[in-house]
Amino acid sequence: MPIFSRVQKLKGQFANLYVVVCLPTKEQNDSFVRSYFKYGMELGKPTFVPVQDREMGFEKIVKIALSRGACKRQDVTSKLKAERKQAMQGMDNFRVVTSIPGIDNHDANALNQAIGSIEAIAKASKEYILENTDLSADKADIITRDLP
Repeated sequence: MPIFSRVQKLKGQFANLYVVVCLPTKEQNDSFVRSYFKYGMELGKPTFVPVQDREMGFEKIVKIALSRGACKRQDVTSKLKAERKQAMQGMDNFRVVTSIPGIDNHDANALNQAIGSIEAIAKASKEYILENTDLSADKADIITRDLP
């Protein structure tokens, strides 16, 4: 299918490439999907936007452009990356803290939300843990003793 070879060339020239493909029938859509994988296209690189007619294609590409513009204005991409990094750090904290005998999921969540990073939890005093979480004195002792 010649569209795939043209798309490969364009892919290297544009950072964000959307290809609107008019596929008015189910048979055309099925054929396109088979060819997509046959020619080794990588999902989302580029993003194909299948539509039933040109008018629908125009509407979709305008919506994509507006969405991308709104994202840039709001700096959504960097916010999402920061949120993902924070979530991953929270998961790492959770695994480390729940690996301590006597500390359960609730305790790990409470420490993560109240104190934050594993480094901050490790540096926290027993008194600070007791003031800022609902952990018992025994569990606060375990945390301050077992985290390096």
